[in-house]
Amino acid sequence: MTDPWVALEPGTDPVERVRVVGRAHERFTDVGAISRPVRSVVAESWRRSARARVSPEATGAAVELTDGDLGAYRAEHPLARVMPLFRELMGSFATDGEHLLAVCDAQGRLLWVEGHAVTRQRAGRMNFVPGARWAESAMGTNAPGTAVAVDRPVQVFATEHFMRRVQPWTCAAAPVHDPRTGRLIGAVDITGGDGLAHPHSLAFVQAVARAAESHLALLAPPTGAGERMELAALGRDEALLLMGGRKVRLSRRHSEIVVLLARHPEGLTGDELLYALYEDESVPQVTLRAEMARLRRGLGGELLRSRPYRLGVPVECDVDTVERRLGAGAVTAAVAAYAGPLLPQSQAPALVRLRRRLADQLRAALVDRNDPDLLADWAHAPWGEDDLTVWRALAALRPTAPVLARLRELDAELASSGFEGTAARGPND
Repeated sequence: MTDPWVALEPGTDPVERVRVVGRAHERFTDVGAISRPVRSVVAESWRRSARARVSPEATGAAVELTDGDLGAYRAEHPLARVMPLFRELMGSFATDGEHLLAVCDAQGRLLWVEGHAVTRQRAGRMNFVPGARWAESAMGTNAPGTAVAVDRPVQVFATEHFMRRVQPWTCAAAPVHDPRTGRLIGAVDITGGDGLAHPHSLAFVQAVARAAESHLALLAPPTGAGERMELAALGRDEALLLMGGRKVRLSRRHSEIVVLLARHPEGLTGDELLYALYEDESVPQVTLRAEMARLRRGLGGELLRSRPYRLGVPVECDVDTVERRLGAGAVTAAVAAYAGPLLPQSQAPALVRLRRRLADQLRAALVDRNDPDLLADWAHAPWGEDDLTVWRALAALRPTAPVLARLRELDAELASSGFEGTAARGPND
């Protein structure tokens, strides 16, 4: 096969392909071996699905967002702005072809599912519905979940699906990125029958995804005086500031300063900034003034003001988004917005406190929610690998061999460190 991302090349007998790949799937689920002609992208996805303990016999997805939570999350999600475009480009194709148009977020959670009424009803029996979690780690190999897992357009044909309940379906999906930051924000998918296995369907969704990215870029207004800037600082050592239609990557120290000033729109005095930034109390004011002069040259005098130090326009920080969603009780949406610890390498005292507080709030919300999939996502993320509290909560809900083994490792490490009484370890502890 010349293109491993395409399920069927022209001339391939779909009936024979279903049979052959179905046998390979049976062999993999029985003994863990993969044989030809399973595509490499599918084989790798099957292995990831097995490692995530996805059952091929599961009957449907978990619905994580309903009613008000779903509506609030969709309204705030950037893909809401291109739903009219998706409907214009794909709506008739989906309805006329008895297919479904589906859009998911970066965690594989379905936000919109539209199209042919009868097909929607059939898909609803396996919870292919808005608010349901179709991440690869939850539902195994499927186009929207795998597309966001590998960040590539992908087609999944019939028996290539990991779960047998999904194998009557064929789907093609393509990831969509924020044109300003390049970050994955979700995927657009077309789901239906075997006819979608044609290479044209993969090219179609890829073209739609690119059109959406272009449309999002056009919808982003230039930032001028009195308008907002956006700051991405979670999961980054160097924050990214979006301003005036351009991206500004800040140095580590400037990242710390801008985050602090974004948190204090009223401004901070030089002494307050020194105290927030430096553990060493002997650092002189001249050091801070030099940093502020360099930052002002990068941002412009109208954006960085003094006496007190403050930002000239409002800044929306991704930390604010997570806190706002937590405050509203939208735990799933808060976790979706959390790209990692705040400036993880920063040792600035105020940033260390904020980073720990945000992680503690998320951890407490996750444990309180008692959702094994959300706990597993956190535990398997780089920042959650050593989070003992989350691993204990996950083990109580999903006591699989790998989870229990990791919990034993963490308990042993904690005992050997001499802190047996400590109940939690988390990001950057």
